[in-house]
Amino acid sequence: MKLHLSTPRTATAAAALSLAALFCQVPAVHAAATASVAWQAANADADIEKAFAQARSEKKPVLLYWGAKWCPPCNQLKATLFNRQDFIEQTQAIVPVHIDGDAPGAQKLGLRFKVRGYPTMILFSADGREITRLPGEIDAPQVIKVLQLGLAGGRPVGDVLADAKAGKQLSANEWRLLGSYSWETGESQLVPAAELPALLAQLAAASQGVDAETTTRLWLKALSASNEGKGLKADAKLAELVRSVLANPAESRAQMDVLSNGAADIVKTLTPEVGAARAKLIGEFEVALKRLEADTSLSRADRLGALGARISLARLDTPKAELQPKLNAALVKDVKAAAAKADREITDGYERQAVISSAAHWLGQAGLWKDSDELLKASLAKSHSPYYLMSQLGGNARKQGRKDEALRWYEESFNKSEGPATRLQWGSGYMAALTELAPQDAARIEKTAAQLFSEAAQDKGSFYERSARSLQNVGSALLKWNADGKHDVNIARLKTQLDGICSKLDTADKQRATCEGLLKAPGKKA
Repeated sequence: MKLHLSTPRTATAAAALSLAALFCQVPAVHAAATASVAWQAANADADIEKAFAQARSEKKPVLLYWGAKWCPPCNQLKATLFNRQDFIEQTQAIVPVHIDGDAPGAQKLGLRFKVRGYPTMILFSADGREITRLPGEIDAPQVIKVLQLGLAGGRPVGDVLADAKAGKQLSANEWRLLGSYSWETGESQLVPAAELPALLAQLAAASQGVDAETTTRLWLKALSASNEGKGLKADAKLAELVRSVLANPAESRAQMDVLSNGAADIVKTLTPEVGAARAKLIGEFEVALKRLEADTSLSRADRLGALGARISLARLDTPKAELQPKLNAALVKDVKAAAAKADREITDGYERQAVISSAAHWLGQAGLWKDSDELLKASLAKSHSPYYLMSQLGGNARKQGRKDEALRWYEESFNKSEGPATRLQWGSGYMAALTELAPQDAARIEKTAAQLFSEAAQDKGSFYERSARSLQNVGSALLKWNADGKHDVNIARLKTQLDGICSKLDTADKQRATCEGLLKAPGKKA
């Protein structure tokens, strides 16, 4: 795929002009009921080659979307971006390709494109070089602006980043692309995760004076990625920068996604010790987040994200395992009201999958476990992927020590799950719960593992990407369960079954090695 040919400037320029024309119009929100993105489904390398051949022929870039039916952020994109008239019209200037994570060959394609998390959106030049990864966490109009920048720039992100690190001059648009790049779904292909905070700080400093919003975004992302100060250290100038953003409605709106998603990490990095400075910064965040929560120009999911950030900050100095945190009564009231309002008003299936699951999570984080359970149970019949909500119910019960109830929900969620990759993922979760909550039930554990291995044998993509990791988690759970050797007989039978599966796999791309390693204890030879 990486032919390293130059991208036709006429193609990207034409696409950019198309977008520019759209931005001169009144922003469209929802498309006509009959309009939709003409996604081309890709299930194998041949489908991808066909799409790129079309792109080269028509001198168009390619937009690749990797997602899954159940995934809440994917459903958020469907509810807020993919149904916008301006986005739909823009896709006529590109070749839109969709990889469903449960489609045959999807996980192998995931390995090819280095995509793991759902959703991931990548803009490629016609010759297959990655221009940028589009951030799914920012609101829809901003995603479209980033797409416009990618189309107008045309240079692969790796080349742009290399020039930036070397101190070479970049255009303002190239700096904006780096600022908006989805580092969260970059899978460390541009930089190892441990080096990301320092790189983002380097880029922030180098972009100074080019575009203030981009510089600010890069600093905020660097702080957010710093893992409680293990990357960047507390700095008075950075603290002042954050405070100025929080105090400015326009700036905080522009940086909404970083402020909501990274609030707790930013506060921990800037104020590593509990005390007056931390309390003051949390108070300033609270004001800005409440303002975002009330901003009706944002989607429900984004407004709920701001509320969730308030809860995270309120729990900042509370143990993560605490089930009944002492939160401000007004905040608890806000969470209950937001969840009830979402449940009452949302009718779109995609939006419900995105928002209700999040609302249930935040109810739990606020200590409102009964409310969380009731919301999830009431939403089961309204969800196109109820198994996702069932697994949340299992998680709620598990945290509260209701082991039998947790196992019932995990089992039902696995039984109701659909699609080969999804079933392995849900089966992996069920296996982890079984070995932890019912380790004495050897027959049930062995039966479930045998079923998962049998299902894996039926799908050629089982030993790639997400599916491979799900199976590796199953293997790890089994080995931990048998750490004392009490279940050697069960493991031996499963290993015999697995050996028959592994022997039929290709050795060329490490499928067989992955399979053979599932029940191999670390440090032991096969």
